[in-house]
Amino acid sequence: MDEWWMAPVFGVALTVGIYMLSITANRRLRWLHPLFTCSVLIIAILLLLDIPYDDYMAGGEWITFLLGPATVALAVPLHKHWELIRNQLLPITTGITVGVAVGFASNAFLIRAFGGSDELLFTVLPKSATAPISIEIVARLGGIPELGAVLTVLTGLFGSMVGTWCLRKIGVHTDLAIGIAMGTAAHGIGTAKVLRDSERQGAYSSLAMGLTGILISVAAMFWG
Repeated sequence: MDEWWMAPVFGVALTVGIYMLSITANRRLRWLHPLFTCSVLIIAILLLLDIPYDDYMAGGEWITFLLGPATVALAVPLHKHWELIRNQLLPITTGITVGVAVGFASNAFLIRAFGGSDELLFTVLPKSATAPISIEIVARLGGIPELGAVLTVLTGLFGSMVGTWCLRKIGVHTDLAIGIAMGTAAHGIGTAKVLRDSERQGAYSSLAMGLTGILISVAAMFWG
């Protein structure tokens, strides 16, 4: 069985199979988030069967590789709605800049308030950037890349689970506001969520995700 676990096809089949199962469950129970369900089930299976993470990732890396093309594909709705976006560049860039600044300030305040170290601070600050950017920034600043990766993914996952619900509860309903907020705070995972709800929200969120990554990368030049 060990040889079968180590085969790349196992990681691919497990990931795709569990995700399809999670999507089916989400259609019946709308509150059951497919990404959260998929993550929990895969972790549970690996633990129950005592399958090393490295063995799973022999195939899981194939799925990870597809994140690149999937991210690039987010430019499609951005291109389709570019004329609309171009006419709103000032409120868009202002909203993203303020969102990034508030994210930095709130994260720094919480870390310092609870006595966190500089290492932890540098690990937490970039978590609203998409994972590849966040991990590189954390490593460059002397944070903990592994923890940074976990926090970044959890940020996107949590944002995709409750972000739009929270926004609507406080009276935010426009495609522009929802898309910018989700892309700025919850990067690619949040963008994928709003894209399922509305192509226009996905376009705004794609732009916000990209600009947030750029702003955080530029800011990182001055952190160290």
